[in-house]
Amino acid sequence: MTLIKKSDGIHIDDSAIDVLNKIDSIIFDCDGVLIDITKSYDLAIIKTTRYVLENLAKINNSIDVDFRIIDGFKSTGGFNDEVDLTYAAIISLVAAKKLDKDQTSFLFDVIRHADASGIISVEKYLMNLVDISEIKSKLSYPGTHQENPLYNIFDQFFYGPKLYEKLFGSASNFSEPGLIEQDDVILNEKLIKTLQKKFDSKIAMVTGRGKDSVSYSLKSLLGEFDLNNSVFLEDESRDFAKPNPKRLLDSIRGLNSISTLYVGDSMEDFIMAKKATDMGHPTTFCGIVGTSKNPQEKLELFEKNGAILVLDSIHLLPKVLNLE
Repeated sequence: MTLIKKSDGIHIDDSAIDVLNKIDSIIFDCDGVLIDITKSYDLAIIKTTRYVLENLAKINNSIDVDFRIIDGFKSTGGFNDEVDLTYAAIISLVAAKKLDKDQTSFLFDVIRHADASGIISVEKYLMNLVDISEIKSKLSYPGTHQENPLYNIFDQFFYGPKLYEKLFGSASNFSEPGLIEQDDVILNEKLIKTLQKKFDSKIAMVTGRGKDSVSYSLKSLLGEFDLNNSVFLEDESRDFAKPNPKRLLDSIRGLNSISTLYVGDSMEDFIMAKKATDMGHPTTFCGIVGTSKNPQEKLELFEKNGAILVLDSIHLLPKVLNLE
């Protein structure tokens, strides 16, 4: 499928026109869509990986996990959770060290063998090559945010000492401000009010973040969403993690929606929306690429997989939906 560039930042297939006319609700992902996380979550991945490698794996000359590696893992459809991605990067770099492989080349080899099962596919690939049991035992991942050592480190970097203690009831080992302070909120009141003219109260959120984290960054804007039919997957069982469509379907049914627009920025979001459609609830995926370090590459990824609408920013939604 070839998307037509209608104007700056809008790429759309002709088939999307009729589909968009039928849309009666809109559901958003958060990270990379409502909030630019390049300097917050992405940096937390980099800092946590470096810290664990130096302090737990005793590897002091590792490469940093850059945006190409982050986007590479996310393009597989199995790494919507940033801590999953961090874990995959850590065990891959430990394996590269043991195998005496070039770290960057080896990471991209791992990414090529990863799939929508996420860390399961990475562990399986690595364990066929080398013994990574020691680092797996030290990290004991996954687990709960309160007890798992990898979650502890990541959350302390991300939330900072004050918010971490408030959320988890224990003191942080780090004193520097939380990276969440560097969240760049893209959503504004003007956009949400414009969308409400078309969708009224049928505006919700299905995000991998926890509700407290979203609330901290979006502040009063969170109240503009139908929170009864919004889902904050970090607060729920890992069984519901994207691309599992279960909780998206719950949101769609709660909104009593006939045809939904799901706005996301990842392959997990795309796969989840497609699964919801396959299960009888028409869900059109709108891909957002402007927060990516390589928008063209992400556009081509969505295009290759059959997306019919890709935008640089959520601020182009009113134009696409004929609301301006």
